[in-house]
Amino acid sequence: MIDYQNILNQINQKVTKDKNKGKIASYIPELATVDLNSFGIHLQLVSGEQFAVGDAHKSFSIQSISKVLSLAYAMSIIGTDLWKRLDVEPSGNPFNHLSLLELEEGIPRNPFINSGAIVIADILVSNLENPKSDFLNYIRDITGDNTIDYNYKVAQSEKETGFNNYAAANLLKSFNNLNNDVEVVLDFYFHQCALQMSCTQLSKAFHLFANKGKCLANKARLTKSQAKRINAIMLTCGFYDEAGEFAFEVGLPGKSGVGGGIVALLPNEFVISVWSPGLNERGNSKLGMKALEQFTTLANQSIF
Repeated sequence: MIDYQNILNQINQKVTKDKNKGKIASYIPELATVDLNSFGIHLQLVSGEQFAVGDAHKSFSIQSISKVLSLAYAMSIIGTDLWKRLDVEPSGNPFNHLSLLELEEGIPRNPFINSGAIVIADILVSNLENPKSDFLNYIRDITGDNTIDYNYKVAQSEKETGFNNYAAANLLKSFNNLNNDVEVVLDFYFHQCALQMSCTQLSKAFHLFANKGKCLANKARLTKSQAKRINAIMLTCGFYDEAGEFAFEVGLPGKSGVGGGIVALLPNEFVISVWSPGLNERGNSKLGMKALEQFTTLANQSIF
């Protein structure tokens, strides 16, 4: 029997002593106010047991982690038609680069770079009656937690500074890969990224990817095949131009966000969520990456 609580305690004691905690994503002004010393981990076993340490119950802006949840929602609505507008290849580039999008004629390399997530946002806007409230209700539903909400200040902050996202959306529009108005799609996208959740809530949200498509309430949200495919994309594309490093060091499918959160999972076993807002030079949580590498080493659990 693995002593998970002891492992989390060890990681917390060791990692939080690190003097170099990375840099907060100040290019979104509202994120710049977060305490650099925040650190939390939450582990949710598929069997139902939970373990936590540090600021696991403190909420933060999940940012790009939301792209996995929007992909799952879109896939549950339109299925494989989604792949007519997106690819599933690692980009090898930072999340906001536009050069590949132009080179590949408006087909984003994968759903987790910004342009790909904007296409997913467009699909949801086309298929939902009230996109922002419907998506929020989906998140509340799969977690069983009605307290989850958007951080409207962060959404506004992103709208005011999201010039690169406007460029991506307009480029997609020029290649006829955006069906709705740019402003409408980006309004939804900025709110999606501004979801405010804790490590505990994130672990619950991602339970369906570790549990063959079934959420915490054991309700099928995705087919087994869809869950498998999303996990594969997380492994190859979940960390932008650091995806190979994460697979090498941690060995789990996962997704990061510039709010400092990382979620990773071992199918049929667990979901683990980490939050430390300081980022490394690739835009991933510096201490979060370190904590997860230590976790899979100490627990001797990974997909490899």
